[in-house]
Amino acid sequence: MVSYNTKDWFTFIFRFHKADTFRKLFPVMIAIGIYSGVVGYVEVEYWKLAEDSYVRNITIMHGMLGFVISLLLVFRTNTAYDRWWEGRKLWGALVNNSRNLALKLAAILKDEEDVAFFRNLIPNYAFVLNLHLKDEATSQQLNENLVIDLDQDKHRPNQVAKLMFERINLLYIDKKITGDQLIILNDELKSFTDICGACERIKNTPIPYSYSAFLKKFIFFYVMTLPFGYSFSLGYYVVPVVVFIFYVLASLELIAEEIEEPFGTDENDLPTEIISENIKRHVNELL
Repeated sequence: MVSYNTKDWFTFIFRFHKADTFRKLFPVMIAIGIYSGVVGYVEVEYWKLAEDSYVRNITIMHGMLGFVISLLLVFRTNTAYDRWWEGRKLWGALVNNSRNLALKLAAILKDEEDVAFFRNLIPNYAFVLNLHLKDEATSQQLNENLVIDLDQDKHRPNQVAKLMFERINLLYIDKKITGDQLIILNDELKSFTDICGACERIKNTPIPYSYSAFLKKFIFFYVMTLPFGYSFSLGYYVVPVVVFIFYVLASLELIAEEIEEPFGTDENDLPTEIISENIKRHVNELL
């Protein structure tokens, strides 16, 4: 995720990073500029339409549809941001639950071998979940002190959670923890799986195709008809005006596309790897 100073306005205005929408849209903006120039030339210089031509009134359509497209884009960006923020809350809950589990185990466990097991495996759940959400392979050696053979064809976070629960259950069988303590620790482990399932719900349920496709088509045809109505009043200035309008509308759609799946590798996606490192540091402090 991009780190920045929210109060540094001039840096925002004059800085372009690789994820900026201007870079992605630049080729299309050039094509739309050429298209607008051709339409403006044909209407003003070649057709020479009369003052009472109905073509001049096409701007009425743009005024009516402008309100509709703005509502659609607001809904689109809000929905995408809700998905991004929900993902951040889920990983925040994973941080808190990892701390709580480590706190309880630190107070309950007396055997150093058991403590070392959970010291390594609790933070590795976050690392495995991060790779699982990114569809990346998991290394056999999860930690410098712990080697676990995970089946890459099966649900990897579940395998790690199963190992932790098996160890908790073994502690109960060996009478190192009581039944009440088993219930308490089980609730913490259960929350890990709940968080994993919620993250998978966000990842595997994109915005419906029909809605996303309709909005893209709406923006395209809206922008393509702009030169026909505004060439009479703006002349060749219609070129930068139409290009700018396209840049604003298309940028909102691109931003929504980028943040609606918050577990990827884009610059504005959640810093899940950094969060995993924080979990590891906090668990090592507690255990």
